[in-house]
Amino acid sequence: MANKINSKTVDEIAHLARLEFSDEAKIEIENDLNRMLHFVDKLSELDTEAVEPLIYMNPETNVLREDEPMQSLTQKEALKNAPKKDSDYFKVPKVIDKSEE
Repeated sequence: MANKINSKTVDEIAHLARLEFSDEAKIEIENDLNRMLHFVDKLSELDTEAVEPLIYMNPETNVLREDEPMQSLTQKEALKNAPKKDSDYFKVPKVIDKSEE
């Protein structure tokens, strides 16, 4: 194993993450991080010489329809079930109050 996590490294990580741990928790975290590093080191033992790099999760490409503009709803249909509206627009409650600036 090339790198090993020690208590100093755990303290630095905790400081950067603005976390505080008890001494018992620090020991558990140190052990967990070392197990993770050991697992990753195990992966380096695999022979990947003949393995193609994975660029996409599957070989399929997106098949998209042509993007053609068309009218899907008329203005009247869109306003039909609106709880508040006038002749042309939806009416919504005021969201921005200029007095708060």
